[in-house]
Amino acid sequence: MDPGVRDKDGATRTVLRQVAALQRMTRDELREQWHALFGGEPPEYRHPILVRRLAHRIQELAFGVSAEAVRDRLEETRARLGLDDTALPRGQHRHGTSTPVPGTRFIREWNGGRYEVTVARDGFEFQGRTFRSLTAIAKVITGTHWNGRAFFGLGKSTATKGNRT
Repeated sequence: MDPGVRDKDGATRTVLRQVAALQRMTRDELREQWHALFGGEPPEYRHPILVRRLAHRIQELAFGVSAEAVRDRLEETRARLGLDDTALPRGQHRHGTSTPVPGTRFIREWNGGRYEVTVARDGFEFQGRTFRSLTAIAKVITGTHWNGRAFFGLGKSTATKGNRT
């Protein structure tokens, strides 16, 4: 259970202590840990991301669970349950390829109010009711007809908007 992180005297620390110690390390110390745990140069990650990657690696080495093993187990479970990549039963089509995955939340502030919509398997949930479209919800919120996707910011990217001359 020794993932290779050691105290100055060479004694192996517990996993929890190793992970906690990462927060206090300098960039150079984190680079040393990266070399010890991954065997190469660390990417140019920001400090918090580098700490998280190292913490994950320490736990992976200590407890023997790799990302590949987790991914394989999820794939086996999905296949056994007959689910597709979005956790829907195979063959069940969503409204369109651009419909967000169930559980996705949209938050829109409009005219001083804050409105929250959750994507459900059979539509969109808003204020305790299920709606078939975002357009219907936008109409409830605004009192006028709006394109629901545009109202909730799901239209074309801003890079293509407004570029017409």
